[in-house]
Amino acid sequence: MVSVNRPSRGYRVFQGVNGVILTLVVVVTLYPFLNIVARSFSGERQIRAGEVTLWPKGFNLTTYKIVFQDSMFWRNYGNTVFYTVVATAVAMVLTTCYAYVLSKRHLKGRTALVGIAVFTMFFTGGLIPHYVLITSLGLKNSVWAIALPNAISVFNLLVMKAFFESLPADLEEAAQIDGLSTYGILLRIVLPLSKAVVATMVLFYSVSFWNSWFSAFLYMDRTDLMPVTVYLRNLIQGATGGGNAGAATEQLSQVGANIQAVTIVLTALPILCVYPFVQRFFVSGVMLGAVKG
Repeated sequence: MVSVNRPSRGYRVFQGVNGVILTLVVVVTLYPFLNIVARSFSGERQIRAGEVTLWPKGFNLTTYKIVFQDSMFWRNYGNTVFYTVVATAVAMVLTTCYAYVLSKRHLKGRTALVGIAVFTMFFTGGLIPHYVLITSLGLKNSVWAIALPNAISVFNLLVMKAFFESLPADLEEAAQIDGLSTYGILLRIVLPLSKAVVATMVLFYSVSFWNSWFSAFLYMDRTDLMPVTVYLRNLIQGATGGGNAGAATEQLSQVGANIQAVTIVLTALPILCVYPFVQRFFVSGVMLGAVKG
C-alpha cells in the first residue's frame, strides 16, 4: 500500500480562503469593464437613468454605426497600427542596445550612462522646448514625431539591463572565443535567451504607443495623419460639448450618452486580443532579472 499524504485541515482552509479572495478580486476587476461594454450597446434613456449594470438595456448600435461608417475612422485606425508598429520597433532596438551596453560592468563610464538615463526620469525639458525641437528638426506630421521622443522608457531600460546582467557571462566569453562579434553575441546568444523580457517590453511599448494621443495632437496638423485615439477624442468632444445643445438630435443624444464607453471598447479591444499571447512571458520577463539567487 502506498500512503498518500492528505492536505491538513489548516491547508484546506487556507486554499478555500485564497479561492474566495481571488474570486472577489476577479469580480471587482471585471465588473467595470463589463459595465463599459454593456453601456456601449445600451440606449440613451437607460444609460442616463443608471439602469445599465452587466447587460445592455435598450440595445442600440447608433454610436458604433456612426463610427464604423466614417472612412476617416478607418484611416486613423490604420495610422494607429502603423505608428504603433514603427514606434515599438524603434523603441525596442534602442532600448535593447542601451540596456545591453549598461549590463557590462567593465564598461568605462557605465555609471555616468546610467545616471544620464535615470536623470531623465525626474527632469524633462518641458513641453515648449520639446515642441520647438520637433518643429526645428522637421519631424512634424510624420511618424518620427511620435516614435523618437518616446523611444526609450527608463523603467523598461532598467528592467532589461537587470535581465541581461542575470545571464551567465560564460556564454558570451565562449561565443567570443568562437569568433562572434559584439553584435553577433547580442543577436545569436543574448536575444534568443531573452524572449521573455523582449516580449514583455514589446507589450509595454505597444500599449503605450497605442493609447498615446497627446503627441499626435501636438505634432500632427492634418486629420488624415491622426491616430484613432485623437479621432475618438474629437468625437467625444463634439458629442458631449455644450455648443450644439440647441441643434441636438435624438441621434446626437445617443452618441453623447455612450460615446465614452464605445471609445474605451474600440481602443482596448486590440490590446485585449494580443495580451493573452504575451501574458505567459509577463511575470518571468519582469521578475527574472530582479531576483538574485
